[in-house]
Amino acid sequence: MEAVEEVVIVGAGIAGLATAVALKKIGVRALVLERSEGLRATGAALTLFPNAWVALHALGVAHRLTSLYAPLKRGYITNVRNGAIQEVSMAGTDRGGAGPSSVHRKALLEALAEELPIDTLRFSSKLNHIEAQKQEGSSIAVLHMEDGTIIKAKVLIGCDGVHSVVASWLGLGAPVYSGRSAARGLAVFPEGHGLKHEIQQFVDVGKKGGFMPLNDKELYWFITCKSTSKGEDLAGNPELIQRKVIDNFAKDFPPIYLDIIRHSDLSTLTWAPLMFRFPWDVILGNSCKGTITVAGDAMHPMTPDLGQGGCSSLEDAVVLGRHIGESFIRYRRLVPRDAAKAIKSYVKERRWRVAGLITGSYISGWVQQDGSGWWMKFFRDVIFYWLLYHRKMDVIRYDCGKLPDY
Repeated sequence: MEAVEEVVIVGAGIAGLATAVALKKIGVRALVLERSEGLRATGAALTLFPNAWVALHALGVAHRLTSLYAPLKRGYITNVRNGAIQEVSMAGTDRGGAGPSSVHRKALLEALAEELPIDTLRFSSKLNHIEAQKQEGSSIAVLHMEDGTIIKAKVLIGCDGVHSVVASWLGLGAPVYSGRSAARGLAVFPEGHGLKHEIQQFVDVGKKGGFMPLNDKELYWFITCKSTSKGEDLAGNPELIQRKVIDNFAKDFPPIYLDIIRHSDLSTLTWAPLMFRFPWDVILGNSCKGTITVAGDAMHPMTPDLGQGGCSSLEDAVVLGRHIGESFIRYRRLVPRDAAKAIKSYVKERRWRVAGLITGSYISGWVQQDGSGWWMKFFRDVIFYWLLYHRKMDVIRYDCGKLPDY
């Protein structure tokens, strides 16, 4: 069986769905291929910073979430060793009508998916390999699916995660292990948790944990820690993850944190190695060839220390939609040669932004978790929290722009 599509997006995560929504808003239909049987909500929740809300407003879906999740006004970082507490105010960071908010990942995915025609999403569709064929002065992608189907696409966008088939075909350097892993989950208190709507983080040598309320009954929690292995024995074993966090990784954390872990919905618990792509691979590598490119984690996997993984994926979608939209509106159709120029412009606009996020995330994790010597303490408390913090504010105030009128 052979099919022809204007645009094919591989992966129905945040980047894939958001890109499909962006293209729909400028008049381009995309087919989204997802290898899973349904929407994947791995990670349970995420924090959307102001730059993400700007993107969501551009996509026309922000209103679906702002009524459900209240913005976080402040946070606290506690040094587990000495009890010192650093307050972080989020006042004045609002952009796009909303400040930083923690939301259910599933709610975000559903809000994006509901904007798309029902025939846009095709589940249980695994991509085996890609070819390129010349057409109209450029190249088109030929996708060979596991079920034997062949799909030809004028534009191919890989949003297929850290271990992206599309990124590998483009020749991007493989992501590397950061030396840290993370556990995440949702804690549920049927009678209410009674905690303030604030972010709480706890930092110790080699580890960082925290929690943030989603609503009056649910909290999202996480912990990252240094590890010599990727913890394959923990993946897919929520009871073991919970036990390891309580008895080992977070044993010195405050009792309130441990109580939250005990209230976890085990079905939401995950363990994963923290991977990232070297920033110079993003800057100098091939993030596009002709009308084939990548977005989200397929382009720029990063550690979670700035909370920008999902946020930057939403930015990608708007920027990609803007560049392709300008080409589509100019010709009233997708012209492969011009679409290739649009995609090249998208990569040029994004590569320095996301390379900076990868670098900033890695440094942030290193500073907050590594070393207990006086020089590291000085660097962390004097330089990082007081000077580099303002740089983080610039990161989350970023405006990715709007989509062109169709």
